Amino acid sequence: MASPDPRTTEPRTTRRAPAGAAVLREDVTEAIRAAVFAELASVGYARMSIEAIARRAGVGKTAVYRRWKSKLYLVLDLVTAFAAQGLPAPATGSLYGDVRALLAVASTALRHPVASQVIPDLLVEAARQPEIADAIKAALLDNQKGVAAAVVRDAVAHGELPADADPARALELIVGPLYWRLAVVRDDLPKGYLDGLAAAAVAALKA
Repeated sequence: MASPDPRTTEPRTTRRAPAGAAVLREDVTEAIRAAVFAELASVGYARMSIEAIARRAGVGKTAVYRRWKSKLYLVLDLVTAFAAQGLPAPATGSLYGDVRALLAVASTALRHPVASQVIPDLLVEAARQPEIADAIKAALLDNQKGVAAAVVRDAVAHGELPADADPARALELIVGPLYWRLAVVRDDLPKGYLDGLAAAAVAALKA
């Protein structure tokens, strides 16, 4: 039998899968996130540990650390995802109605287990670590700025506010007291509180 001509015979090669980072399973990621919610509700942020999260999720600690480098960043990810759902821009037809609706949604969000358990601790961490402060700002404030801008824009269109009304000032007047009461002081909202706060915010915006 004649030998194959080396000029026309292609060398046999073995194909290998490219090396790279392992693909993270989404079902494991979701199990870990669910475990974080459960741990927050059970023991709070300060007592929560990666070991307990992994145990509750039914995974090893390595699976958690592949995704997040610490419990702080794990919770930041949850807060960011929670905030990404966004506050709906109200469109009630009046400034008071929009402000009152925004306060109702914001108060519900701030009393969510993630917010109520984690935000006070994150504010402490933000004072120590600039990257945490940036993450909190992006997660908690940027979306609300857009909602406040929509409220102001509608109020200007209705003739309730002047054209130069400042959305940043509006946001501070509307939700600032609410953040203080729920996230800092961590006090309950008495009956009629949101109604009074909405009326006060509208009066201040029109002043």
